[in-house]
Amino acid sequence: MDGRPLRQGMAGDDVADLKQRLAGIGTLAADVASGQEFDEPTELAVRAFQQARGLNVDGIAGPATLRALDECTWQLGDRVLAYSPQDLMHGDDVAALQHRLLQLGFVVGRIDGIFGPGTAEALADFQTNVGLPGDGTAGPATFKALHRLSPVVSGGRADVLRDHERLHVAGPRLSGKVVVVDPGHGGRDPGHRANGHVEAELAYQLAQMVTERLSRGGVAAQLTRGPDDTLSDADRAAIANDRQADLLVSLHFDAAPSPLPHGVASYYFGSVRHPVRSVVGERLADLVNREIAARTGLLNGRSHPKTWDLLRFTAMSAVHLELGYLTNPQDAAALRRASVLDGMADAIVVSVQRLYLPPEMDTQTGRLQLGSLLG
Repeated sequence: MDGRPLRQGMAGDDVADLKQRLAGIGTLAADVASGQEFDEPTELAVRAFQQARGLNVDGIAGPATLRALDECTWQLGDRVLAYSPQDLMHGDDVAALQHRLLQLGFVVGRIDGIFGPGTAEALADFQTNVGLPGDGTAGPATFKALHRLSPVVSGGRADVLRDHERLHVAGPRLSGKVVVVDPGHGGRDPGHRANGHVEAELAYQLAQMVTERLSRGGVAAQLTRGPDDTLSDADRAAIANDRQADLLVSLHFDAAPSPLPHGVASYYFGSVRHPVRSVVGERLADLVNREIAARTGLLNGRSHPKTWDLLRFTAMSAVHLELGYLTNPQDAAALRRASVLDGMADAIVVSVQRLYLPPEMDTQTGRLQLGSLLG
């Protein structure tokens, strides 16, 4: 495949290859997998695959979907796994390795299918513990040791406990925290346009309001981009990682073919395919939704797990916020009111604060006033 997005109505060798891959993983029935036409069954198979992998469900085999198809072909033991800083290995075999190491009590961070330095360190620690050379490279001897030990391992969510402990150690004060605020799109990518709004411009305006409030609270707040910058999700994640941020908050506004969908929704790193989710990200996503709904009257569209690149590639907990539908007349009108944008900015900052508060210090949704945080 040459990486170009494939969609219904297209034809060629790339489509034929796509159909065979979908059939190989059982998403597309074998009796309709022949030929070079991207037909309706192929689109439905792509949608089913995207849904299962936590991707955007649009029926288009774009770069993220094609990469996920590549990753799912690897099973643990198919290839030697090693850490290469310039070319990180990705795949379901890496995720399976991380899962087994986590079950055994080794600190791998999270199960994201990326063989990074944390996975290499955890693997080396495991190897040393079972009497193998601790080189952080998974070959036949390491796979055999993992297989030998895996039947006696059950359950356990050490990663969840560690996430809660990190929140506890960080303390309840906003001051000293590092938060990266990411205005979606930008530059050559304006995002959605509807009802007089341009997504990139609105996201940047709101991001400035959020960072100003966070800074007044003693937070080291930073934007990922300026008003004219064009960045990939990997670029945005790298900025947050380099900054060693505690949190990343990405701001977006949604659109739909119909004017009926409305409300706010939030997304955090999580997968139904692997038993993994960002506990902190999930908590923050839920807090933001409820605070915005309480302060603006917009519909709470709930929080949802996704494996989008920005959520996956960030080392810290991250949330992607969709703050209303530009294509909905009521949401679009609300977003023109300064009070609504102010309410959103307040809600995001209050949610960050509530994330770090222990239960006995927390308060009801919509009750915590920004003035009490900023002094």
